[in-house]
Amino acid sequence: MDIAGMRRDYDGVELLEENIHSTPSQLFEQWLEEAVAAGVTDPNSMVLSTVSPSGTPSSRVVLAKDITDRGVTFFTNYDSQKAHEIGANPNVSLLFHWAELNRVVRIEGRAERISDEDSDRYFDSRPRGSRLGAIASPQSQVIASRSVLTDKIAELEKSEEPIKRPANWGGYLVRPSSVEFWQGRPDRVHDRMRYRVDGAQWVKERLAP
Repeated sequence: MDIAGMRRDYDGVELLEENIHSTPSQLFEQWLEEAVAAGVTDPNSMVLSTVSPSGTPSSRVVLAKDITDRGVTFFTNYDSQKAHEIGANPNVSLLFHWAELNRVVRIEGRAERISDEDSDRYFDSRPRGSRLGAIASPQSQVIASRSVLTDKIAELEKSEEPIKRPANWGGYLVRPSSVEFWQGRPDRVHDRMRYRVDGAQWVKERLAP
């Protein structure tokens, strides 16, 4: 297979300094809406990268569940690998890739747990099966077989107790310090605009492709 020969040209709307918003959250919201309108599959999916105490990076795909001026929120098991690594080093990166629009958003920042009340509110909004799955799964741990999960879910299904959020499951807010918007352009002369925190303000700057 000729991987080296795999290439295509990129095209997209110019990303110019005079046409972008003053804060990254505004531009991100615009791009997300355009990704939804373009029919992008799972437009809120993102790659979350963390670093272990020994310095080993790891990445996985998670879903963003809230995006505001404060940052990006996702949910997970607090006993998972990602949660343990965030506990040791809260510096993380996020990456959104909308291939249909030739766009990438890269976010660097610090992750912090959200309140129990906010985690409860989101957990209660999830479909019943998703709530049971979150309770049943010892995320990131080695298990003997899939039946470990299905048997536990079947057991939970028999219970008449309310399905409450387990204490080891909840949300993180990633507060960004840097947000880069990448727009694919012809001949690899891509547009890269970065917002960077400088004191209490966002500074906009263009990066070479």
